[in-house]
Amino acid sequence: MASARQNFGLSGPLELTFVDWKNPFHRRSVAASLVQGVYILERDRQEKRQGRHALAPPWWDFFNFQLIRILVDDADLSIFGAVYEFRFPPSDNNYQLVQKPPRYIIAFRGTIIKPGSRSQDLKLGLQFVRDRLQQSSRFKLAMEAVQSMVFFAGCTNIWLAGHSLGSAIALLAGKNMVKMGGFIETYLFNPPFPTDPLEQIKNQKLKHGVRCASAITAGVAVALSGHRRRAQIDDSFAGWVPYLFLNPSDPLSAGYITYFKQREKMMEIARGAIARFAKQNSSLSGRSQSSVARGRESEASHLLPSAYLIINLSSTKGFNQAHGIHQWWKDMDYDFKLHQFRLLLLTSLRERLLLDLVYDERIMEQASILAKANMNHNKDQFKSKELDMD
Repeated sequence: MASARQNFGLSGPLELTFVDWKNPFHRRSVAASLVQGVYILERDRQEKRQGRHALAPPWWDFFNFQLIRILVDDADLSIFGAVYEFRFPPSDNNYQLVQKPPRYIIAFRGTIIKPGSRSQDLKLGLQFVRDRLQQSSRFKLAMEAVQSMVFFAGCTNIWLAGHSLGSAIALLAGKNMVKMGGFIETYLFNPPFPTDPLEQIKNQKLKHGVRCASAITAGVAVALSGHRRRAQIDDSFAGWVPYLFLNPSDPLSAGYITYFKQREKMMEIARGAIARFAKQNSSLSGRSQSSVARGRESEASHLLPSAYLIINLSSTKGFNQAHGIHQWWKDMDYDFKLHQFRLLLLTSLRERLLLDLVYDERIMEQASILAKANMNHNKDQFKSKELDMD
């Protein structure tokens, strides 16, 4: 028997009889509902619910979308994504110009711990922890669908949306499109953030150093990506600003909150350091250049230079509520903040300052040791959580 949370009439945002596409709450609710539609598509498949018994269609029909494509994992034949098309009201020719809804939304679900999807979903979760999700066939299918829709409709007419593991897929797809020169509006609900077990470190100075290195890795990866591509990559990644929907009680995604807070602190340190370095001549030694080369290839796929952070401040009970998709179409107390990455350094100073902040060899050696512990830590964390979010 289907749970109440699968039934749109019982748990969906029924109050949104009219969607104001300029309203952030409405946009969030619609994006989350269409992600839920993907969850229920897979649950319909698993429970063999078809026709009038299917529970998925109301999750998009209610908002005037139609399902035009489902994305199926070739390893287990589970439905992991969907492409929706918005149906414009036929009687209002000005609706598109005034409201500007997305023409298409590409949505990806997270993990479902049920027979028929459990094994592959958990396998992909571990691939994410190892930063190898981009090598999976599921991601390659997702990327093909995104590129196909961009070629057909253009980036400005498309949204990406995902929850949990689906957020990781949407994030990777969005970053790949930025590298190709296209920005897609992106909604990431409870995106997972692998964290290092820093509490194992007793040395407070070292712990702070590793946190600092982790916190600004994304910015450094952008800043040190090479003189030849500097203008294209620096500006583009800083300019792509996805929406991250986070709950501080969710252990799988709350790391993003710490990540951006720490990076803010580091940028404040950077502003003060500029004045000190301005009086010095800055050059890169051969040793430093090799450090830059190592760092240039080490950008973790989950890190972001810029993002809108929407943090749910309402009380939530237990992991399922804190990590669940359902919280995001409900009214809540929340904090909203733009974290915009900016390159603060002059060209003659940028390498020296960033290297001094991040690529200190003693810190990075210890970080490498922690990374090995991190994989086992995240495996245990991932396996210990109930991830059935439909």
